[in-house]
Amino acid sequence: MAETASHDLSRMFQLIAVVMHTEKDHLSELDGAVGDADHGITMSLGFAAVSSAIARLDIERTLPSEILSAAATAFLDAVGASTGPLYATGFRKAAQALKEDESLSQAGQAAIVGAITQGIKDRGKGQRGDKTMLDAWIPAVEAAQQANEKGLGVREMWDEIVAAAEGGANSTRSMVAARGRAARLGERSLGHVDPGAASAVLILRAMRGAFAQ
Repeated sequence: MAETASHDLSRMFQLIAVVMHTEKDHLSELDGAVGDADHGITMSLGFAAVSSAIARLDIERTLPSEILSAAATAFLDAVGASTGPLYATGFRKAAQALKEDESLSQAGQAAIVGAITQGIKDRGKGQRGDKTMLDAWIPAVEAAQQANEKGLGVREMWDEIVAAAEGGANSTRSMVAARGRAARLGERSLGHVDPGAASAVLILRAMRGAFAQ
């Protein structure tokens, strides 16, 4: 089971790298309204590095938790901006969570979402309503928990996760940024979707694509 899970995780990071490359300009455009217009470039570079690092691993002999650890190191090495430490911490926390369930069961998949979110919270000291990526990640975690409580299957759980993240990202339009570069704008950050929340949705959609076949 761990071998299958490792292949699924490898595919997940490939899908994330592809979508970040495809949506690079859109994300940077969103960032241009509230930041330095480089978020798309940052995310594309970071996940391209992750995908390259994982491609060099022997997937058959690499545990899922080790893949997440490799992803954390590669992302941090490639991305020096604030996003780098946030996702690196999230992936490291997810690696720790997976050591208890290397099979990537449905509960393990939900645990990854929860661990990434907790890592981002721990590193960035943010919370929901700050107009950051957490406005997508926190609703995603809650949706995963509720889906498992209701006994939904894997596909249904991921549909709930993605829908919650999309709703959270869209809600950032009506928020004034409290953290990150956008906080410098104050009220002028109103009316714009947070680029970090938008890229979080892309990540979660790619995760659904990898896990919910």
